[in-house]
Amino acid sequence: MQKKLLISALEPSANLHLEPILRGLRDIQICGIFDKKFGLPLYPSDEFSVMGIVDVIPKIFKAKEAILELSYLSKDSDVALLIDSPAFNIPLAKAIKRKNPNIKIIYYILPKVWIWKKNRVKEVEKYCDVIASIFPFESQFYPNSKYVGNPLLDQIKSIKNRDKTYNQVAFLPGSRKSEIKSLMPIFKEVAKHIDAKKILVIPPFFTKEQIKSLYKDIDDFQIVRDSHEALLMSDFAFICSGTATLEAALIGTPFVLAYKAKKIDFFLAKIFIKLKYAGLANIIMDFEKREKLHTELLQNGVNVSNLLSEYQNYNKEKFYQSALVLREILQHGSAQNIINEIFDIL
Repeated sequence: MQKKLLISALEPSANLHLEPILRGLRDIQICGIFDKKFGLPLYPSDEFSVMGIVDVIPKIFKAKEAILELSYLSKDSDVALLIDSPAFNIPLAKAIKRKNPNIKIIYYILPKVWIWKKNRVKEVEKYCDVIASIFPFESQFYPNSKYVGNPLLDQIKSIKNRDKTYNQVAFLPGSRKSEIKSLMPIFKEVAKHIDAKKILVIPPFFTKEQIKSLYKDIDDFQIVRDSHEALLMSDFAFICSGTATLEAALIGTPFVLAYKAKKIDFFLAKIFIKLKYAGLANIIMDFEKREKLHTELLQNGVNVSNLLSEYQNYNKEKFYQSALVLREILQHGSAQNIINEIFDIL
């Protein structure tokens, strides 16, 4: 009888990291929440995307309904793979164990308790059987976790040629509306002072209408939907905080992190988040007792003058050597190890 894998992959990034895993599980039936390109899901992932406050309430009811249905599906499944999205997947893990105590649950891409909500550690370790970490330092927070590698290294196989120049600069103002609205006007001013081709990365899920309303006049930029593609063909990048900063570091493209939040949000973050840095690459290096990899400009520090100064004065060779160290720390991709964990359970 064909084995069945229950999947919960709500985010676009979760589905991106799910893809190489499914390529190695050709003879296994899948069910649950995932992108429609992988098959017929119970719910397609995009039904859970939330772009505004008005959307949130109906999505809460849908999430509760989905958790109940997935818990029943687990009774006919052999293993469950939950990816990221702790607000959904931790309650799902609880519900699955109530319905089917014997099923093994793999939690992959763990809740970032090193940022906040440390109480999630006990919940994850109580309800999940394989706690698959994607950052080596997470063992300090999840005692029962195992480091499986980082999924970005499944996509970014090698660092780019440091001797090649492209005469192109990438701008990545984020994927949230608030990030784009705060950074895009500043990035446009910066772009006016740069004598190189300007590449603007726009998330692939944005429609033409959303692009028009969010970005306004972007005639001076070449639009690229793939962040890896943009970073590979750029000499430097201006990046909003997020996974793209780690992508740039692993690809070997020097960059500056720029982040502006509402004053109250930034104030609260400083109270509750006790991290030295905002960028993932810097956080990893700091936990390893290494020097930071890139500059971070926050709040009022995000201005045209400071951003241009970073672009004009970056040290390409120093960045490249630090990027090599980062790749050594992360070691390898994670997809094959997750495949091995699933086969071990089966």
